[in-house]
Amino acid sequence: MPLRFLLILGALSAFGPLAIDFYLPSFPTLAREFATDVEHVQLSLAAYFIGISLGQLFYGPIADRYGRRIPLLIGVALFTAASFACALAPSLDWLIAARFVQALGGCAGMVINRAVVRDLCDPLASAKVFSQLVLVMGLAPILAPLGGGLLLDTLGWPWIFHSLALFAGVCLLAVWLWLPETRPQHMQPAPLSGAFGQYRALLGNASFMGYSLAGGVAMAGMFAYIAGSPFVFIELYGVPAEHYGWLFGSNAAGFVLMAQVNARLVRRGGPALWLRRMVLVYLISGVCLLVLAALQLASLWPLLIPMFICVASLGCVLPNATACAMAGQGPHAGSASGFLGSLQFTVAAAASALVAYLHDGTALPMALVIACCGAIATGCAWWSRRFVV
Repeated sequence: MPLRFLLILGALSAFGPLAIDFYLPSFPTLAREFATDVEHVQLSLAAYFIGISLGQLFYGPIADRYGRRIPLLIGVALFTAASFACALAPSLDWLIAARFVQALGGCAGMVINRAVVRDLCDPLASAKVFSQLVLVMGLAPILAPLGGGLLLDTLGWPWIFHSLALFAGVCLLAVWLWLPETRPQHMQPAPLSGAFGQYRALLGNASFMGYSLAGGVAMAGMFAYIAGSPFVFIELYGVPAEHYGWLFGSNAAGFVLMAQVNARLVRRGGPALWLRRMVLVYLISGVCLLVLAALQLASLWPLLIPMFICVASLGCVLPNATACAMAGQGPHAGSASGFLGSLQFTVAAAASALVAYLHDGTALPMALVIACCGAIATGCAWWSRRFVV
């Protein structure tokens, strides 16, 4: 795949992490600005997740009907406009609505970049490309909170969203100039009227569902970590808030590193083999984390080791699961990508909510959800081994 394609797809894949993590430091400021509390400001984040889950279901069939380029341009333009609307929000209700629209635009890149990779690459090459795209997805959670905090301190919270709009505008120009239509010309456009039928067919496709659930449930474990780690690190074990980013960033660095290692590993054995192997690593480290959390140790350090291994192993699990799920979906790559993304984000959001529901003042809820996700993901990956990828 040409380098310029990789750079454009990488930038598009950063929309989600940036739009989520970039404005997290501004929650207390937004609460004061709109005379409310942080819990109500968090509704803007929930609105974004809902928009991502729903929007991906629409972009998939549209990309199969009209090609990849036009829906992508429309989605990125919508994200740009909605980002400006967020920056101009006079009330929290306005911000929540604008964030929902922003998600509807941003998920175009998440859906269509997977379809573009499927258009241009076989399963082995796809696993390598997805591993390279994870580099951007892993760096964004490290850099976004730091950049958002800097903008908040120097220019004010609206510039967080102005910056997102400017970034999206550059991406829009890059797509317009350098990303051509990639849907093979011999493929007949899929009618929109058949979208629900295609989704039913995907639900009945055992290979697609097995690998999609393996990746989705594994991603849910990461969301459980994201939801539970602030309490565990800062409140339970007394890590200073300004040091939280370093711990979070070190785990994200492990995720990025293993994704790059995965690009080399898949040359020997293929993505399905390494998915099965690495999901076992994820499960074992999750169980170790659960045991240590149940002991309620006085020190955080023993927990950090299995936690790091869990997050790092996902750098192999997620790109390989995606590559395996998308294999064989060429004629309906857009629909498959949209369904895959919606499924993964829905399961992941449910895991985050489960951590909050089980909250008992210890690290046990986070560890329990991570370990359960590891067990389910392992079962799905190994059950899917009957399907040749």
